[in-house]
Amino acid sequence: MLSLLSGNWWAPVSSGVLAIIVGVLAFMWPGKTFEALVLLFGVFAFVRGSIWLSFSLLAAGAHDRWWPLVVNGIIGLAVGVLCFAETQVMAVALVSLVGVWAVLTGGLEIVAAVRFRQYIPNELLLALGGLLSIVFGVLILAQPTIGAEVLAVLFGAYSILLGAAEIWLGLRLRSLGDTVPSQSMGNVAP
Repeated sequence: MLSLLSGNWWAPVSSGVLAIIVGVLAFMWPGKTFEALVLLFGVFAFVRGSIWLSFSLLAAGAHDRWWPLVVNGIIGLAVGVLCFAETQVMAVALVSLVGVWAVLTGGLEIVAAVRFRQYIPNELLLALGGLLSIVFGVLILAQPTIGAEVLAVLFGAYSILLGAAEIWLGLRLRSLGDTVPSQSMGNVAP
């Protein structure tokens, strides 16, 4: 299992780089309209969903531990498509959509982190990313009248922190992969 995880280390790194880029863009354009923020969020959710869905399907094999990341990816794809298909409608519902999306994906990332803890020793980065998502989502949902500028700044900060955690996770997976050939794979439970 560790070889499957470490062999796909690029997925969390790619998702992290995307999150940091989107976070920087959100800081650069805080005064833009909700419609522009909907499109930026749509790109983020769709590409991030594609990456996590790819990661989970490529590494899945015969194990059922991947369902939280599969669901996470599907939610991201659906939210991204919705943002592009109904941009004006989504501009009205953006705060609620971002909050609900963050709480759902954060919860799924924590479930995935718990399920993978036997394969990635002392690994808290996926859970940390999930916790960041939940905190961000709750903050957004608690303030439904938040303005575009405040939402952009909060989203930017969240994206950068999440991106850093995901890059760290991916690099840790890659370094753990270097130890796979020297370990006996016979003692890893499915």
